[in-house]
Order: sequence, then structure tokens, then C-alpha cells
Amino acid sequence: MSQGEDSQILYSHGHVLHELGHYERSVTKYDAILTTQPNDYKVWSCRGYALEGAGRYEDAILSFEKAIAIQPQFALAWQGKGIALAKLTRYEEALASFNQALKLQPNDYRAWQNHGKALMGLCRYKESLTSFDKVLELKSDSYKAWYNKAVALSCLHRYTEALAALNNAVIIKASCHYAWNYRGMVLAKLGQFEDSLQSFDKSLNIKPNNANAWYGKACCYALQANRDRAIEHLKQAISISPYLCQLMAKTDPSFNKIRTDQRFQALVQAN
Repeated sequence: MSQGEDSQILYSHGHVLHELGHYERSVTKYDAILTTQPNDYKVWSCRGYALEGAGRYEDAILSFEKAIAIQPQFALAWQGKGIALAKLTRYEEALASFNQALKLQPNDYRAWQNHGKALMGLCRYKESLTSFDKVLELKSDSYKAWYNKAVALSCLHRYTEALAALNNAVIIKASCHYAWNYRGMVLAKLGQFEDSLQSFDKSLNIKPNNANAWYGKACCYALQANRDRAIEHLKQAISISPYLCQLMAKTDPSFNKIRTDQRFQALVQAN
């Protein structure tokens, strides 16, 4: 078997392992190819994505930079570098990488999606809307773009528009539990508590062990000064995600109407 055939087999194995979530094993396959083909920029890029999947973001950036040094016109490497930078909350650098990717492939809806998310990371919500609209222009059935657009609109306190975007997201993908969660939150902001609770219930039907939905229901009941139901649901949320839910509840204004209740105090202070 020739060296080229060996490399192709290793490349295929690496790809399959990546798809199965075996990222570290995938990296070893790509490393084996690079020992004989050190200038294969596509392999360096694939290696970067595998490292990113394994949570090794700094190493991933180095791998993408190696790919870019060999082939500066390879958009996927620029995008991968941006994704890894964003994971490290280095949003300005991530944005620069996504801009470079989009110069090379202006109709890549995934790059526009990542571009918008980086802008949101920088709290540039109004600008991010343009990116998400570009995704939807290229791929109108992107439920993630509708969801991200809703988050940006909500951050701008444009809740009615956010609700419309979330309605589109759940029409496209009814099993998206986090879109139902966010829809519940937006409806609560609009004072539509009954619809809000139904949205959280929809999320829990999809994913019962879902702290955000239980927490959202607790907020909804607290806003209506229903102490018993609020505490019952907050207790459920805390049982799933103790640290985060306690931390949020301590300062969340949604609980102001029940904050003096001793049961609430005991819940948020418990270790």
C-alpha cells in the first residue's frame, strides 16, 4: 500500500472518530498523517477542529494557524480559529477571524452565524442582528439563527420581536428545548404568564432534567407572588444545578416579591 493510500485511510479514520465524538483519537490519526505530509493544510485544519471538540482551544488555535500559514485562502481554517477564540471569550480576535473567513466565502451561513455570536459576546447586539438576518437570507430554516436573533432582540428589550423569532425557531425545530425555555422567559417579560408556563412545560416534556425550565417556571410564579409554587419549582431547579441556580436567584429581580420568605432564603443559602 502506498504512502498516499495510508494517509487517505488515516484521514478517513480521523474523520469518523471526530464524527463519533472521539476527538483525542481523531487527533492521533491526523498527527500520523502530518509526520509524512507536514504541509497538508486540510489535515492541520481537521486537527484543529478535533482539538476544539476536545476542549483544547489553545492547541486548536495553533493548529488552525499552521493551516493558515500554509494556505491563507482556506476559509474553514479561519472559521475554526474564530470558533476556538470565541470559546476562550477572545471575541475581538474571533470576529477578525470570522471576517477573514467571510471575505473568502461570503455566502457561508455558518460563518455568518458565528460572526453574529461573536458580536453578541461583545454586547454589540444591534450589529449581530444583521449577521443573523444574513444567515436567514442564505438558509431560512436555520432555527439556530432565529433563536440567536431572539436572544439579541431580547437583549435590546425588543421582546415582541424576540417572541416572533422564537415562534419561527420552534416551528422549524419543535424539539429544541432551549428555544422553548427562552420563549417562556420572553413571554414572562411580556406578562403573558400562562403562555410562559406552557412554554416551559413544553421544554420539560422534551428534556425533563432541565434546570433552566424549572428555574423559569419559578420566576414566572414569583412574578405573580405565588410563593408556594415558586419555591417548589426553584427547589427542583436547584436540585439539578445547585450552584448556578442559587447564584442567579440571589440577585434575580423576578424573585423580589418572595425574597423575604424564609423558605426562599433557606433555599438560596443552602450548601
